[in-house]
Amino acid sequence: MGQMIHKFANSYRGSWYLPDLNITDIVEIVIIAFLVYHIMVWIKNTKAWMLLKGIAVLLGFILLAYIFQMNTILWLAKNSIGVLATAAIIVFQPELRRALEKLGQRDFLSAFLPFDKGRDSERFTKQTVEAIVDACCKMGDAKTGALIVVEQEIMLTEYQHTGIALDCLVSKQMLMNIFEHNTPLHDGAVIVRGNRIVSATCYLPLSENRGLSKQLGTRHRAAVGMSEVSDALVICVSEETGNISYAMGGNLERAVSRQVLREKLMQLQTKTEEKNKKYVIKKGRRNHERQIEK
Repeated sequence: MGQMIHKFANSYRGSWYLPDLNITDIVEIVIIAFLVYHIMVWIKNTKAWMLLKGIAVLLGFILLAYIFQMNTILWLAKNSIGVLATAAIIVFQPELRRALEKLGQRDFLSAFLPFDKGRDSERFTKQTVEAIVDACCKMGDAKTGALIVVEQEIMLTEYQHTGIALDCLVSKQMLMNIFEHNTPLHDGAVIVRGNRIVSATCYLPLSENRGLSKQLGTRHRAAVGMSEVSDALVICVSEETGNISYAMGGNLERAVSRQVLREKLMQLQTKTEEKNKKYVIKKGRRNHERQIEK
């Protein structure tokens, strides 16, 4: 029995092909697998998934046309590939832009690209955190609708310009006054950068996520939509129920308590502070190395 197995293995061993792999090939395979995985995850979580299924159906139809030698259909398919590719880029421009923004948020780029210094995030103080929390709770008790965008690393200049420019410190009284009913600034969102309110009555993009509850209104959909296209924390106060919710990374946390909202803001504050410390340490280390070289 053993001889039969050995003979069978020897008969096929000569037809095996084992390529010569070196370190560069392995690294290349890992990089390609990483990129393909993230592209597939991105496609599955966007409308591009429907596009991919449509392309698969179209390719299947073209394959049938090739098998049965339908020359007219093959000629049309060959001459329309460029037009269809351009149309797909135009139609899915928001998804492509969002994917590139997500790629730019990767922290490892700063470690490998010397020109990617990023932007120093403006750190908000504990007084700003307490002002936002107190204002949201007060407006929730009074059932006053509010939409507050706390900017992070991605600057929201294009959305800031859709509103009325302000330049004032964040305070409970200011936020409550802005969102008071029948006031000129109550409609729209407020953008907070660091410790300052930079704009009010801003228009935010609405989320197209069909998985969101039908009970959510425009304000909540705007909060989720803004969190989908940026890394901002978007706080929403419901005008109907008075509940406080926040959205980040496309996820909506509904009816959170004062303590949960405060902890979330403090997490962002701590994260920003740690990033700034790391950048200062790296900058100081580079300056020290330059002085030694001189």
